[in-house]
Amino acid sequence: YITWTARGRMIHSLHYFYTASSGLSTFPEFVAVGMLDEVQIGYYDSNSKRIVMRQDWMEQFLREHPGELERNTGRALGAQHSLKAEIVNLKRAFNQTGGTFISNDRSALAYRLAVLQLSALPPEDPHGCVCEVCR
Repeated sequence: YITWTARGRMIHSLHYFYTASSGLSTFPEFVAVGMLDEVQIGYYDSNSKRIVMRQDWMEQFLREHPGELERNTGRALGAQHSLKAEIVNLKRAFNQTGGTFISNDRSALAYRLAVLQLSALPPEDPHGCVCEVCR
């Protein structure tokens, strides 16, 4: 995760949660959720293979930066493949061929991406932040 602080207090935190599973028929093999300040900003799963923005200001950001959606989708797909391989390796290590497996990871994307996303915050930032990123 990434956390920005100013004068000793937290301004923003950006988290990405990844969950990969195997053997669950009612749950996608992979789910990624982006959270900014504990509010969901985006969602991706292996069934749809696309990112869905959960905040209007993020939709606006993607309209203004059309390449970001493709880049973020590629990152999510890469994480999907990585965690799927991890599950295969765990099954092999434990000599398992069936059953349910779940792997979770919490990560942060590149600082540049985070800054671009934070710069899309609405002007009425509820935190009263006056940093360069939020202006």
